[in-house]
Amino acid sequence: MSAQVRAAGGLVCRRDADGATEILLVHRPAYDDWSFPKGKLESGESEEEAATREVEEETGLRCRLERELATAHYVDARGRSKTVRYWLMTEVGGRLEAANEIDEARFFTIPEAATLLSYPRDRELLESLEPRSQA
Repeated sequence: MSAQVRAAGGLVCRRDADGATEILLVHRPAYDDWSFPKGKLESGESEEEAATREVEEETGLRCRLERELATAHYVDARGRSKTVRYWLMTEVGGRLEAANEIDEARFFTIPEAATLLSYPRDRELLESLEPRSQA
C-alpha cells in the first residue's frame, strides 16, 4: 500500500476596483488544468508552512493565512491517496508571476473561476468560500 500524500494550498482572494471578489487560479501545462496553488509538504514542514511556500513558489505572491477552509481527499493521477488542506489567504507582497510547474497565474472573478476550474472538488471549495444567493 502506498503512503498518504500530504499537501496544502491556498485560495488567495482580493477585491477588484468595483469591490467584486477575485480569486487566484493557476494553470498547470503538464495536466492542462486550472486549480488553486498547492503542493506537497517538504520533510518537517507543517501544512501552514507548505501552503504559504507553495503559493509563493507557484505565483510569486507572499500571503498571510486568514483561516482554514477545507480539506480535500482524493486519489491522485499516480493512484495515491492524497489529502490537501486549504486556507483562505491575503496577498501581502511579491509580484504575480507564474513559476515552477505553472505557466499562468491570474486573478478571476468568482463566476469566471467557477467556469475555469477543472475539478469538481475545487468548484465545491470555491462555492463554500462565497455561497451563491438564493433567487
